Amino acid sequence: MTPTGRPTSSATPTVAVDASPGDVATCPVTHPNGAFPSGEERPSASSLLALGNGQLWVVPIHEVFLADARSIESDGSIGAKFGWWRITPGTLTISGRRLDAPAPPLRASVPDGYGSSGFQTSGVFFPTEGCWEITGTVGDATLSFVTFVRRT
Repeated sequence: MTPTGRPTSSATPTVAVDASPGDVATCPVTHPNGAFPSGEERPSASSLLALGNGQLWVVPIHEVFLADARSIESDGSIGAKFGWWRITPGTLTISGRRLDAPAPPLRASVPDGYGSSGFQTSGVFFPTEGCWEITGTVGDATLSFVTFVRRT
């Protein structure tokens, strides 16, 4: 109770979530540029879906990520796997935010064991459908892209 007799709340603030899938037509999706690290063997099909900037690359990039039942996690989030290539040595961190409506940030899993440069696998978990910006960072190198996430 406060000195005025009002009850106090110990609840943590929550983020209002818009569970509607949004509109793909208004999402500024990123198109793959086909860039791939020099000297790396190009996976034939995946290289067409790659995006890179000279320091950091990611594959696959989908303008629209269609999640079937295999992509839905037990908590209802939508899981996707991305492969990253790092020229700049360091630990990859991944963040993301929904652009078209309020939502909690995405979660990312970046497993150990891949060294400080070269290939790095990752898992990204979107809490809702919608238009999402994903950013990978290693040291001073940053690569961002936008994808639209929808359940099928």
